[in-house]
Amino acid sequence: MAACVAVGSRLLRTTAFRLALLYLALFVLSVGVILLVVYRTTAGFLEQEIGETIALEVAGLQDHYRGYGLTGLVEVVRGRSAVAGNNSIYLLTTPQGVILAGNLSGWPSAVPSASGWTHFKVADYGGTTERPSTAQAVTFTLPGQFRLLVGRDMSEIDQLRDRMVHSLGWILGVTAMLGLGGGLLLSRGAMRRIEAINRTTRQIMAGDLSDRVPRFGGGDEIDRLAGNLNAMLDRLERLMTGMRQVTDSVAHDLRTPLSRLRSRIELALIHETEDPEVYRGVLQDTIAEADRLLATFTALLSIAEAESGAKRQDFEPVDLTEVVQLAADLYEPVAEERGQTLAMEIRKGATVRGNGQLLAQAVSNLLDNAIKYTPEGGRIDLVLDGAGPGQAARVTVADSGPGIPAEARDKVLQRFVRLDTARASPGNGLGLSLVDAVATLHGARLELSDNEPGLKVALVFAAEAAGG
Repeated sequence: MAACVAVGSRLLRTTAFRLALLYLALFVLSVGVILLVVYRTTAGFLEQEIGETIALEVAGLQDHYRGYGLTGLVEVVRGRSAVAGNNSIYLLTTPQGVILAGNLSGWPSAVPSASGWTHFKVADYGGTTERPSTAQAVTFTLPGQFRLLVGRDMSEIDQLRDRMVHSLGWILGVTAMLGLGGGLLLSRGAMRRIEAINRTTRQIMAGDLSDRVPRFGGGDEIDRLAGNLNAMLDRLERLMTGMRQVTDSVAHDLRTPLSRLRSRIELALIHETEDPEVYRGVLQDTIAEADRLLATFTALLSIAEAESGAKRQDFEPVDLTEVVQLAADLYEPVAEERGQTLAMEIRKGATVRGNGQLLAQAVSNLLDNAIKYTPEGGRIDLVLDGAGPGQAARVTVADSGPGIPAEARDKVLQRFVRLDTARASPGNGLGLSLVDAVATLHGARLELSDNEPGLKVALVFAAEAAGG
């Protein structure tokens, strides 16, 4: 019982139920106005018809009085009053109130309006029926101060009015009940779906990131909200998984260089020597190792910065031609020193919206990887081509190195992942991870394919990323 009361209390507090009550009030008000208009047009029309009939009959009696005098008027009123089943009301009296003819037992005490119309209870004056209905009549004074009342029994209209009022009450009551029941059903359904979202969020707050908000397949706003929440949860789960992987990888991959760093310094302290070159060599190796560690942390920070989307608010039109040309100028001497050929094909005027620093770092990482894994005498192609179907620009770096197997191309985008063939080369396994994060931040695609031989990496910007 307590659970039912709690559920009912929650139903009454839901937004859906409050909206249902609001719509119910508006609907009941609309129905009431419609029924009131129907009532006024129906009963009012009948009353108008009766008024016109009475006015015509009064005009006829006045003409008869002018033509035949009081005696003729008395005979006509007596004759019409004696007609069986007649719902007309007549009364003709002397100035002293003596009844000369008619079917009322006395003159009504109701005060007539300025136009002479009056309303009174027929049964109080012995009218045509014994029902306590009202009558509508017009009164006027004839020459000689004789008074004449002509009207109609309003019993039928009273019955019609009572029935319409009764029906109006029932209609409004049924409407209110149906609206209330519908509001409860709507709020119950909405509460069940919202409760599913709340239950999922509670489980996520408890640490279970695998749960998802159920969708009911209706495609309404709650389903769209559930879809957005699920997409957000997928993103959070990927970020949390990536964070755990980064933490594990940092702990694993940085332990070795830190251990080497400590061992090198410890050995220098143990083996005492007066040769300053020995200490100089140890310090230089230590600085080089520290630089590699700093480069690793710098890459991690750049990846985190790109994945957070914080730089998106600083986006501005970036000339890719300038970015790619600067990277090429920076790495061309490095390629020549290694006996490699760096061929460039750079289109002018390629512009996208983005962060110039991150884009420059991404292109530099691609060139650095290509130079690192291309053997002596190899070839590296750097191409910035123009817009194609659905794209604004495309930066391609192709080398003639060992390449990456198709089954491993998704894996190398993860942090600290290095293939067995690259273990002997310097690096930290973060280069392509950073390029992928920058591509995602700029709404671009990172495509890895076979260069036969070697690897071809393309950074493809969508047309929406064009400058403007």
